Amino acid sequence: MRAARAFLIGVLTLSSTASGGWLFAAQQPAPSAAVTLDFEFFKTRVQPIFVAKRPGHARCISCHIEGTPMRLQPFTPGTSTWSDEASRKNFDLVIQRSVVPGSPQSRLLVHPLAEAAGGDFYHNGGKHWKSQNDPEWQTLKTWVMGQTARSNAR
Repeated sequence: MRAARAFLIGVLTLSSTASGGWLFAAQQPAPSAAVTLDFEFFKTRVQPIFVAKRPGHARCISCHIEGTPMRLQPFTPGTSTWSDEASRKNFDLVIQRSVVPGSPQSRLLVHPLAEAAGGDFYHNGGKHWKSQNDPEWQTLKTWVMGQTARSNAR
């Protein structure tokens, strides 16, 4: 029922743009021109969240290596980590599918966050974080808002 509600709201709720075109209301906000996302921060701090085990939840990669629009690269054979090339593809994919640089309303932040904590009702994989104070969620937000590996090292 919840999934059907989410689909219907996303499909049926349309809004007109200034140019006369129509946009789905569920689209992400426009990116901030001043914010760029750092690959090294993503690789060292964000990607490990995708493989982390959380009590009562599957790892993100359990669903996001196959069968979803945000499909992460498979691990290098014989390892439990991504190659640099696969990490770069993951970085590009996550930005394309789930992140608007500088926007706390990015899908990466609101889909797996509990509704009571400011998340949306989407995300078939459950709500991984009950609070915006969760350290993993804070790491994701820090990256989405433009934190770099270099500025983080200071």
